[in-house]
Amino acid sequence: MTPLILLDSQEHSLRVEKIRSALATTGAKAILITDNANIFYITGRVFAGQIYIPAEGPVIFFVRRPVGLSGDGVVYIRKPEQIAETIGLNIPETIALELDITAYSTVQRMAAIFPGSQIVNGSTALRIARSVKTPAEINLMKISGGKQERVYRSIPKLYRTGMTDLELQVEIEKASRLEGCLGQFRISGDSMELYMANILVGDNADNPTPYDFAMGGAGLDPSLPVGCNGTVIRPGYSVMVDANGNYTGYMTDMTRTFAATAIDSLAMKAHQVSIDICHAIAEAGTPGTPAKELYHLAETMAKDAGLEHYFMGHAQKAGFVGHGVGIEINEMPVLAPRSKDTLQIGNAIAVEPKFVIPGVGAVGIENTYIVTQSGMERITCAPEEIISLEK
Repeated sequence: MTPLILLDSQEHSLRVEKIRSALATTGAKAILITDNANIFYITGRVFAGQIYIPAEGPVIFFVRRPVGLSGDGVVYIRKPEQIAETIGLNIPETIALELDITAYSTVQRMAAIFPGSQIVNGSTALRIARSVKTPAEINLMKISGGKQERVYRSIPKLYRTGMTDLELQVEIEKASRLEGCLGQFRISGDSMELYMANILVGDNADNPTPYDFAMGGAGLDPSLPVGCNGTVIRPGYSVMVDANGNYTGYMTDMTRTFAATAIDSLAMKAHQVSIDICHAIAEAGTPGTPAKELYHLAETMAKDAGLEHYFMGHAQKAGFVGHGVGIEINEMPVLAPRSKDTLQIGNAIAVEPKFVIPGVGAVGIENTYIVTQSGMERITCAPEEIISLEK
């Protein structure tokens, strides 16, 4: 038999208690979890089934697949209706579900299983619990950051004159997988899709997408309208690389800008402003700082530099300058103008002040930071300047 929980007991208990603390704000007496990202957060693995966490009492793991998992609280079931049978007389009067991501038919089925229970939304409580990383989670993110950095440092060696964006992307993806990248790109929130990397060359960066991305890209097919589109890397074009950083189940998010030859002075200026914004946010991002203040800091610096027309996109602009990251992209907190989030010690935040310069392409950087008592610690440490591909 294989233990279901892969976390050590102290780490598992800490995460369960964080969920219970956040759940108390919903008024629910229990939460039933089905989402893979949340199951992974609680156990260190993904399985088909549900996790039942009451406000008080033992956690129950309802498993359908795979076979052979064992441990305290593990109950194998064939169908969700057996959950209520197992709980018996302890069915809660109010139960939280992940309503932001749960199919309507599943919600209806759960309502029938717990006919006397009021169903409330537990999605935000789970996002709040996961937004503050434990030391163990931070360690996994630092491992991902180190591996991602090694891949980025190798990119000039992967480039060949005359390459298209797709050809370079394939080489970067190969290097990433050989370094140990899992390839999976979990994204939280509204419908948003992305492949292993987003490589943008020249004016393709100004092609709008359906998604709230700072950078666009027409993509290779309308079924995935984002990213590389076959553009040849030519003199004067920027090459922005935003590649998958998932090496441990916990992702880092890093963007760097490359160029085969020198690019014009406006793009160089915008790139330096991006670096300056990241540094300023890292210094100002202390615990208790409203996330929206950091967005306004970035916006003000872009305006003061006369670059507001290019900031966070040109033809189409993104509505944020940073976002939480961890098991998924777009976790809490979000650095946006109307964000209600406040920074806490242990938040992991990707800061990405980017610019699109017509005729050149996208410039700027993205770093992942951990919020500490004195500011934000960078864990994606590849060089920040525009990197020459001609090496």
